[in-house]
Amino acid sequence: MPTRREVLEGSAVLAGALLAPRLARAQAGGASAPAEAPVFELPPLPYAADALEPHLDAETMRLHHDKHHAVYVAKLNEAVAATPALAGKSVEALLQNLEAVPESVRAAVRNHGGGHANHSLFWSSLVAAATRPALLPPGPFAAAVQVEFGALAGLEAALTRAASGVFGSGWAWLSAASGRRLQIETTANQDSPLSVGRTPLLGVDVWEHAYYLRYQNRRADYLAAFWNVVDWRVVAKRFADAA
Repeated sequence: MPTRREVLEGSAVLAGALLAPRLARAQAGGASAPAEAPVFELPPLPYAADALEPHLDAETMRLHHDKHHAVYVAKLNEAVAATPALAGKSVEALLQNLEAVPESVRAAVRNHGGGHANHSLFWSSLVAAATRPALLPPGPFAAAVQVEFGALAGLEAALTRAASGVFGSGWAWLSAASGRRLQIETTANQDSPLSVGRTPLLGVDVWEHAYYLRYQNRRADYLAAFWNVVDWRVVAKRFADAA
């Protein structure tokens, strides 16, 4: 039978073995160093999930934001964490210069970074129909719409045609091109106009998860409803900032 002294000595050895890893971590980074926060975070919806009813339903908004967008953020953070060279870069900077992103994570940054940027812009482009102004705010954006499309109805019709023509999953965009010109374009999957040198002003999400719970396969009905909740004040400000 071990003596009391042998038991105490054995306990001290065991305690030292258990504490050694903690002491090593403390010496390397500080005993109370906090865990690093994620580089990118899911932005909250700027309104209640049911604020866009009946045009965009609450269940779709929760699923779209809380699940789909959250996955893009998580996967983008994984890619950045694995690639120290990307530390400190904004998602816009990453998408604007994809060729500089290491090939090992380029597809992840393109897909998940695009998903994060596209959806962040999408949420902030919308507003409850009751508070949406009926007319475009006067200024450079309204003038540009007049030049390119004749009127707001012409712009909405052009974007609807573009969105209707997207095969499978993707986006239709109103973008600011060089020379303060407005441009309609489409992208597949989560690609962004940022990657081809243009500034996205308004994105129309035509992935099925954006509308299928309410509209099933009736994309045209979703697009007709979408125009009831676009906040053209936000789009006009983006155009002014881009210029």
